[in-house]
Amino acid sequence: MNEVLIKAEGVSKKFAKDLKKSLFYGLSDVFGGVIGRKVKDQLRKDEFWAVQDVHFEVRRGECLGLIGHNGAGKSTLLKMLNGLIAPDKGSITMKGRIAALIELGAGFNPILTGRENIYNNAAVIGFSKKEIDARFDSIVAFSEIGEFIDTPVKNYSSGMKVRLGFAVAAQLEPDVLIIDEVLAVGDLGFRVKCINRIQELLRKSAVIFVSHSMAQVTTICTDLILLNKGRIEFKGADIGAGVEKYFMKFDTGDQQIIRTKNVFLKNVSLSTWGAKDAQLPEVQEGVLQIESGGGITLKLNLDVEQSVKRLKIRIGIFNVEYRLLAEVDTDQEGLTVLNEKGNLQFEVDIRPLHLRYGKYSIHLHVMDQDTQERLLRQSDIAHFLVKNTIPVGSDFILPATWRFQTS
Repeated sequence: MNEVLIKAEGVSKKFAKDLKKSLFYGLSDVFGGVIGRKVKDQLRKDEFWAVQDVHFEVRRGECLGLIGHNGAGKSTLLKMLNGLIAPDKGSITMKGRIAALIELGAGFNPILTGRENIYNNAAVIGFSKKEIDARFDSIVAFSEIGEFIDTPVKNYSSGMKVRLGFAVAAQLEPDVLIIDEVLAVGDLGFRVKCINRIQELLRKSAVIFVSHSMAQVTTICTDLILLNKGRIEFKGADIGAGVEKYFMKFDTGDQQIIRTKNVFLKNVSLSTWGAKDAQLPEVQEGVLQIESGGGITLKLNLDVEQSVKRLKIRIGIFNVEYRLLAEVDTDQEGLTVLNEKGNLQFEVDIRPLHLRYGKYSIHLHVMDQDTQERLLRQSDIAHFLVKNTIPVGSDFILPATWRFQTS
C-alpha cells in the first residue's frame, strides 16, 4: 500500500501569451532538442510560467486533492501528468495502468457507439479484450446508459458522457485515476455513487482529484495541494488548513458601499460588524473571522424612496458554492417593521452559527409586507470566515447531548 505510483519532481511548464510566438518558441524548442540544445530556464518575451517547481508523491491508497482558482495551473499540470504535454523542467513518473477523466467526453469517438467506445478506451488504458468482456456488464450497469449503449456518442448528453467515461475508468480499477471536475456534471444520485466508488478504489489505486467543490474535496481526499499562479502555496494532509487558504483567495470587493439600481430602495450600506460577546472582530485580508458556534451582528441603514409602511426583511447565509444554508426572517419572528420616515436602521444578531470552516456571504431581501412585492434583493453585502477549528465535512455541526455507560 506504500508504493509510490505518481511522482513529480521540480515540474515546470511555460507558455507564451501570443499564439504566433508560442508556435515559434515551440518549433525552436523542438529543433533545439533534435540538435541537443537544452531549453533555457529564462523566460522569453511574452512567456510566463503556467506551472513552476511542483513536487509531490501519491502512493497507492492515497487521494491527492488539487485545488486553486481558475488560471492557477491545475489543467496544465494534469495534462503533463496524463502525457498530453511535456514539462519544460523536471520529471514525472507514473506506474501501472492510468485512467484520466480530464475533459468532458475526452477519448470518445463521437461517431462510434457507447459499446465501441468502451472497448477503445479500455484498450488505451491497457486492458485486454478478455478483461473488458469480463467487466462489460458492470460498466454498462454503473453508467446507467442502458438501451443507449449502442447509440453513437455524439447523441449523448453531457451527463451521459460523464457517466460512461467514469464507468469505464472506475470499473476497470486502474492503478492511477485522474479526475478533473467531471463530477460537477450529472445528477446528485450519480455523483454520490461516483464518490463511493472512488472510496472503494482507494484500497488499490492512487487518485488525483481536481474540483472546485470543497465539500467533495474534504470527503474524498487524504492530502491536498493548493496551486496559485503555477506554484504550490499549500501542501499537506491538513485538508482544513488548505481549504481555508483557498477560501481566503476569493476577492470580496468593496463591502462598505452596497450599490443597487432598485427604484424603491437606495443607499444600502454596511455600517459595522460585531463579533461574539461584543468583542472587536478579528479581520484578516478584509474578512471577519469567527469560530464555529460564534455569532455575527449586522447593522444596516436603508433609505426608502417610496411610501412603504411595513417591510419584511430576510437575511440569507450562502456558502462559497452559492448554496443557501440558512435564513433569518422578520415574519418568522412575528415582527412588524414600520417605515414611517423613509429611513430605517436596524441591527440583527445571529448566533450561534455552528458552521463548518469556510467562507460565507450575507444576502439581503426586503419586501413590502402587505403586498409581498420584492423591493430589494442584494447579494454579497458582506462576508465572514469560520475558522478551521473543527475538521468536519458537513455544512453544519449540530449541538447534541451524549450519554455513555461503561460496564
